[in-house]
Amino acid sequence: MDTKERLIVALDLAERERVLGLVSQLHDCCGMFKVGLEPFCNYGPAFVKEIQEAGGRVFLDLKFHDIPRTVAQAGRAAARLGVAMFNVHIAGGREMLRAVVEEVEDETGGKRMPLIIGVTVLTSLGAEELFNDLGIERQPLDQVLFWAEIAKECGLSGVVASPREIAAIRERFGEDFLIVTPGIRPAGSSAGDQKRISTPGEAINAGADYIVVGRPILQAVDSREAARRILREMEESRDERK
Repeated sequence: MDTKERLIVALDLAERERVLGLVSQLHDCCGMFKVGLEPFCNYGPAFVKEIQEAGGRVFLDLKFHDIPRTVAQAGRAAARLGVAMFNVHIAGGREMLRAVVEEVEDETGGKRMPLIIGVTVLTSLGAEELFNDLGIERQPLDQVLFWAEIAKECGLSGVVASPREIAAIRERFGEDFLIVTPGIRPAGSSAGDQKRISTPGEAINAGADYIVVGRPILQAVDSREAARRILREMEESRDERK
């Protein structure tokens, strides 16, 4: 996979015209654009089509988590939208995960299927929040590996996991299990509301397949140049890893 394909730009903005302008600027220097809850709720499925028509591939970041039939039908709808990737919460359980994989395979005939990625532990959560807010006694790494095992067992393409868990996931599940890593901040950037973060180079060195970057690109004076700097760092780290 070309380095450019590994960069996902998070379009976490409310202003529709600004988002479409960024897609025009950046579509040739990133692999996908992440459309999350804020833009999707503001502008709906038609917005995904607008991004695709502007030359962007879409990672639909809605983190489906519901009863199996509901998530399966949502996955089918995402496949009909032509998104390249979408995600589901592994916490929804095996029945839900298997149902969405089966529905998407049926919708696509097994061809040009979107990647289905399982959400593990959100990068905004640390050990304290896992225990106090969710009642989960495992440490974040142990919980991520537990959920990743379920995701692989159920036929998902890979998982979303923080930079801190990349190496352990890669070691346990091999090179064919995809790792999508948010919480990426170039050196000197603010961590914002993320707790488990790293730089682009560190994530690629650890074995991430895709990195998700939002504010460091969106808030840059020159978003295109910010993306290109990240690509250069990724390329250098990829060469070192080889």
